[in-house]
Amino acid sequence: MATSTSKITLSGLAQQLVLDNLLTEDDVIKHQGKAISSKLPFVSYLVTNNILDSRTLANCASIEFGAPLFDLDAMDIEVAPVNLVKEKLIRKHHALPLYKRGSRLFVAVSDPTNLQGLDEIKFHTGLNTEAILVEEDKLSNTIDKALEAADTSMSDMFTEDVDLDNIEISDGEKEDEDDQDAGVDDTPIVRFVNKILLDAINKGASDIHLEPYEKKFRIRFRHDGMLSEIASPPTNLANRIISRLKVMSKMNIAERRVPQDGRIVMALSKNRSIDFRVNTLPTLHGEKVVLRILDPTSAQIGIEALGFEDEQKKHFIEAINKPYGMVLVTGPTGSGKTVSLYTGLNMLNSPERNISTAEDPVEITVTGINQVNVNVKTGLTFATALRAFLRQDPDIIMVGEIRDLETAEISVKAAQTGHMVLSTLHTNDAPQTLSRLAQMGVPAFNIASAVVLIMAQRLARRLCEHCKEPAELPKDALLEAGFSEGELGDLTVYHAVGCDQCVNGYKGRVGIYQVMPISEEMGRLIMENRTSIELADQAKKEGVKDLRESGLNKIRSGITSIEEVDRVTRE
Repeated sequence: MATSTSKITLSGLAQQLVLDNLLTEDDVIKHQGKAISSKLPFVSYLVTNNILDSRTLANCASIEFGAPLFDLDAMDIEVAPVNLVKEKLIRKHHALPLYKRGSRLFVAVSDPTNLQGLDEIKFHTGLNTEAILVEEDKLSNTIDKALEAADTSMSDMFTEDVDLDNIEISDGEKEDEDDQDAGVDDTPIVRFVNKILLDAINKGASDIHLEPYEKKFRIRFRHDGMLSEIASPPTNLANRIISRLKVMSKMNIAERRVPQDGRIVMALSKNRSIDFRVNTLPTLHGEKVVLRILDPTSAQIGIEALGFEDEQKKHFIEAINKPYGMVLVTGPTGSGKTVSLYTGLNMLNSPERNISTAEDPVEITVTGINQVNVNVKTGLTFATALRAFLRQDPDIIMVGEIRDLETAEISVKAAQTGHMVLSTLHTNDAPQTLSRLAQMGVPAFNIASAVVLIMAQRLARRLCEHCKEPAELPKDALLEAGFSEGELGDLTVYHAVGCDQCVNGYKGRVGIYQVMPISEEMGRLIMENRTSIELADQAKKEGVKDLRESGLNKIRSGITSIEEVDRVTRE
């Protein structure tokens, strides 16, 4: 027996108790074994069985490990963020969250050497954990009180009761029975992934990025167009987290050499579900995964909230209410084109109209609109869907994106034969869209006769109304930004500050638009194959504000800042 115990190497608080002559090595080994049998933390066992008092243990740990000793009696436990950590973890590691500061979570422990427990809490919360040393007996009592008072439904994380272990997840299609349990036996990973998805929805994120590197695994959210890091799990968990997402979206988890696409449907309640469009990309250090969050409520905000100026709104409404023609919305990915189009479709959606859309994929589901998911693998392309639409007696057609000549030609034909066609293109501004169609091979006379309005747009972050402040800028800077010298006297420009109501001084986004109706003179220039520069000059003569001018109006109104307009309209 003596031989076996001599081989055991003590560490942490147990070793320190021996060095301080509070217990012998044999006593420590004996009590550790009994603590394991009793399923109690070592310190809890010592105090519960009156082997050492909690004050002595706390003083020993405080002196030897340099950890500050905190008196829990001075803590208002009602404000402790207990719901950040599952009850099972709190009891398992005898660790209680006390308060949160930014990305740091301060946790009360009676054994500061329990690094495994702190690491597990860090992994589950995505927060950096710091130990606060407290007395064992006070910690036990406080844990019982805190958990009894806590809302174990995690309602602070989401407005509805959501069980992280039992959220209904699917890929939008009926599951095979053999697949239902695939990849769901790793409970901590399941909970962590579910929490990441819910946090993204809570924070209004549009995308989730999971990025593996050689020595780091990073998770970022895109919120109001800007990416920010929200968690950095251990790198050895990257493959398990990514595999879980691939299982959820019905991808091939064994295939890591080629990109894959999938879909996750998360049922938050009987009346609300969120779609995630999932894509994987093989990188040098593993697969990067990006999830695009598709929330149906995002396109139901109404035209008044989009950010149109009065004249721009008038032109847009007039164009989409024409009996036929083509309305094109242009801008980079993530500039709000789909929301603008669906805002228009919602205005047109009535029992008297037959509306059909072809999208890749359908991002927003709307009752009363016939929506088709384009699937190139099965041969269902934009062009194929458009041909089918024209045999279905449509009034209004929306094409997710005009990518090739075939789709462009069918769209133009539909617009010329009594249908209103709405679609998107990727160009920098409205005049360049006309040149892009010509470059695709669409004849100039077809462009001139079909297109009735082109709208370029960007999304700029709104200044927070709670903390924005007037900016003191030199005259030269304002003139360089585009303001005229005559307006400088009465001009108030605001800048971002930052408070607990916003993110870095901004909250929400607003559209910046260039709305260009196709006039007779513009049509003549198109027929003459004029350049986009000449078309832009004509648009300016007709009073069409370009993106920069529209952005300056948002600055004058105190809606956004010069820095933000520079960011989204920079050429």
